[in-house]
Amino acid sequence: MPTLYHHPMSTASRFVRLILSEYGYQTDLAEEQPWERRRDFLALNPAGTLPVYLDDSMRALCGATVISEYLDETNGVLKRERRLLAEDPFQRAEIRRLTEWFLQKMESDVTRPLVRERIFKLQMTPAEGGGAPDSKVLRLSRANIRQHLKYLSWLAGSRTYLAGDRLSYADLAAAAALSVLDYMGEIDWSEAPVAKDWYQRLKSRPSFRPLLAERVRGLTPVSHYADLDF
Repeated sequence: MPTLYHHPMSTASRFVRLILSEYGYQTDLAEEQPWERRRDFLALNPAGTLPVYLDDSMRALCGATVISEYLDETNGVLKRERRLLAEDPFQRAEIRRLTEWFLQKMESDVTRPLVRERIFKLQMTPAEGGGAPDSKVLRLSRANIRQHLKYLSWLAGSRTYLAGDRLSYADLAAAAALSVLDYMGEIDWSEAPVAKDWYQRLKSRPSFRPLLAERVRGLTPVSHYADLDF
């Protein structure tokens, strides 16, 4: 069976897990602590980043974008109305643009620094960079959340789904990012009711259930995290 190397609080890992679930793929999950830079893991992906998908032939696919494109080309094109990339080239470009926004820009501005400061550093040794959270990093990252929620709210309020009329990679990328932030209690949903309604639809999908059931060492999720109606 294929194996996905992931971390529960990695947005990119969650994105790929949602795709696999939506497409009905069965995979084994192998939790990886990327800061440990294990030799066996680096042999699969010298960049040391997550996620990494190991297929039945032991071939490694590295990175969320690479994996998602592979899954579309090998499986998505057969799904017709359930395909997570559109048939129209311009629509595909919009899906890819928004997927990149949430997996790269929002990740850089908000999600990655908050996860590192609030979760990873609690599990890392001092030699690996562990220790107390940096209050300046927390403050800057939290200040960026509001702007990203405004953009997501505009998208959700003007379209059926973020990139158009049906569920796509863009929705899964955004939901993956928000689920990580929501786990940590970093989102004030009262300030973003439109985004909240959209996220509620996404987290109610069967593909989301494994994510909502997960817990990470050192941090309990907020009380509403697994509640489908908040």
